[in-house]
Amino acid sequence: MKILAVDDELVSRKKMVKILSAFGQCDSVKSGSAAISVVKASMEEGNPYRLITLDISMPDVSGTRVLDEIRKMEEAKGIPYEEKISILMVTSKSDVETVRACAGKCNGYVVKPFDRDIMVGKMKKIGLL
Repeated sequence: MKILAVDDELVSRKKMVKILSAFGQCDSVKSGSAAISVVKASMEEGNPYRLITLDISMPDVSGTRVLDEIRKMEEAKGIPYEEKISILMVTSKSDVETVRACAGKCNGYVVKPFDRDIMVGKMKKIGLL
């Protein structure tokens, strides 16, 4: 499985990569703009990511905006629902506004701090394991 971890915090990003590397090739980027670029490139190469963990709060481009951009790319390519990238939003806050901004677009949420058991549970819940 091809996985992308997106987080501007180095410690969180490294922890996510360490956990998810057990389940496939896990790349990482530290910004929303970089995430959009690598996701677009992977789609154009015909080798899209299967799972993306996406931090909501990033300084350049927010995770919610990255989520919107990825879904627009999938729509433009005519990717059917069952083949869309599974996206888990990662946040240290679980406020109502953030949840509303992502509702219907992402596959679930991970609240920091997270660990291997939490990630395995989330991946099972969305059908990746």
